[in-house]
Amino acid sequence: MSALQMSIAALPFLLSLVSRTSKAIAPCLIASLFTVLLGGEPPRAAVAWCIGLLIAAVAVRERLRAT
Repeated sequence: MSALQMSIAALPFLLSLVSRTSKAIAPCLIASLFTVLLGGEPPRAAVAWCIGLLIAAVAVRERLRAT
């Protein structure tokens, strides 16, 4: 995987670092790792990435709603 692909795969984890609570960090990290590990199978990697991104988006939305 290239550096660009790795940064896109890590996007859910990086986005979860913005969240107010730390409850979303571990699932997003695991989803990002699965995305990298399943990189040879694009449909499965996309599912793992989307799940991680959804978790991170909800965490960020909760942070923005609280402020």
